[in-house]
Amino acid sequence: MAPNTPAGRPGTLTPEKERKLRELWAVTMKVFGVESLGSEANGVEAPVPTPTSEAPVADGKKEKKKSKLNVFRRNKGDKGADADSATTSGNTTPSDISRLSISAEDDKHGQHAEFKTAIANTSPEELRRAFWSMVKHDHPDALLLRFLRARKWDVDKALVMMISTMHWRLEEMHVDDDIVKNGELAALQTTDGDAKAKKNAADFLTQLRMGKSFLHGLDKEGRPMCFVRARLHKAGEQTEESLERFTVYTIETARMLLRPPIDTATIVFDMTDFSMANMDYTPVKFMIKCFEANYPESLGTVLVYKAPWVFNAIWSIIRGWLDPVVAGKVHFAKNIDELSLYVPKSQIPTELGGDEKWEYKYPEPVPGENDKMKEEGPRETLQTERKDIVKRYESTVLQWVQAGDVAAERRRERDELAEELRSNYWKLDPYVRARTLYDRMGVLHDGGKLDFYGEAKKNTAPAAPARVSTSADDLD
Repeated sequence: MAPNTPAGRPGTLTPEKERKLRELWAVTMKVFGVESLGSEANGVEAPVPTPTSEAPVADGKKEKKKSKLNVFRRNKGDKGADADSATTSGNTTPSDISRLSISAEDDKHGQHAEFKTAIANTSPEELRRAFWSMVKHDHPDALLLRFLRARKWDVDKALVMMISTMHWRLEEMHVDDDIVKNGELAALQTTDGDAKAKKNAADFLTQLRMGKSFLHGLDKEGRPMCFVRARLHKAGEQTEESLERFTVYTIETARMLLRPPIDTATIVFDMTDFSMANMDYTPVKFMIKCFEANYPESLGTVLVYKAPWVFNAIWSIIRGWLDPVVAGKVHFAKNIDELSLYVPKSQIPTELGGDEKWEYKYPEPVPGENDKMKEEGPRETLQTERKDIVKRYESTVLQWVQAGDVAAERRRERDELAEELRSNYWKLDPYVRARTLYDRMGVLHDGGKLDFYGEAKKNTAPAAPARVSTSADDLD
């Protein structure tokens, strides 16, 4: 556990929240088809308890209600593991999984429908692969905890949210098998194919070259910052597909910059010279869905800088679309002194009125920068190593589920395996992730080493903060 780790993260869970995490892992393993993994280690099948959700009652106490997640219990007729794996089974999710539902008021982004589609049309093994691809260098527990915190520790809602996110990554955005894998160089080399593909690639690169948004520096809480220059956006100048790709690409790249205890980022919307010609609600709605539905608990704070009066009416509309928790993270700064309450002036570029003499310049992709991705031998070796670590992690999870509240030893085992996964990912990274402008800038180095200010300021980056806050209330 890193110093100053906020509550609700690995190593800072209360017994009750630890129980919620255990319940979510139990049903997640059921969905992924690995619910009988414990039989290898213990000689018996690990029982999966029926989770409970807690609802407040009038006197302030909590009463337990039976969770719909009991539909994940294995029926007597369910088959065991398939021939390809001793630890997974291709069709172990019971047919009555469709009973799991969430209310309309809790389904703002239509995730229940995506969940049902994923369960009906996506194999357990595909969902499992999508999950472990999303983990990357993160602690697996930390990823599940993001969904639990976002859904206020309701296991049913957290599961729906997580599985729908895996479906979104796999079927809608193709995050890992396209956006992350192909990156900028592939877009530059898209000269063949249909006109639409070439247009999308060109528009994606245009947004990178102009610096419509970019990652740079740290705020006062030590969070990586994403600056968005609203004046550079004009509706209709780029395809909707390229806007969405650019948004997801930026978020996924920002994830590469997160290290415990920092697990959120800050967005600075620079509204200098903003006019109605720059307003476009479609990408705003997409961004909101990304952060509320598919990258939960990833926003630390949102700073709106130098918003003109015309933005007041726009904000009243956008605020109505936001979850109240997300809306509470939005702060307005009218001038450099107000912005410096959140970001040191020394870390604010002179373009925004700060003291840092830095300006965005896009380094073009370099031919051959992704050549390691062609080396099948090293990639397959590292992927095989990762699969082994994943299986051991899953085995430990199921033994933990079986052990009940005796969790301390299992937590240590998971932490050790999570560190193995982290180390493995950074070895695997150059074989599965195309290089980005931040690799070329010297912000992100081999092995996951970070220099938020590039080589020129390698020794002048601010020290990690003594206190980390992810609560908007703490920032006021």
